[in-house]
Amino acid sequence: METKQYQTNINCQNCIRAVRGFIEDVPNITNWEVDTDNPDKILTVSGDNIDWRQVEEAVLDAGYEIHELSKADGNQAE
Repeated sequence: METKQYQTNINCQNCIRAVRGFIEDVPNITNWEVDTDNPDKILTVSGDNIDWRQVEEAVLDAGYEIHELSKADGNQAE
């Protein structure tokens, strides 16, 4: 299973509900969550054989910002 983390501006439960349908349309995602308590509003996505561009496009299509965190950022899950 692969996991990636992204910085977003998904900052409340209504925002999570708004993006839910977009993210859940991306094939092969087994789990996703947004840490709205984190100042960077970290979106964590896990699954197998995910097309990560589709994850980014889904969040953008929902009207939110998304930036992949690199391992150098110290927030990347392994």
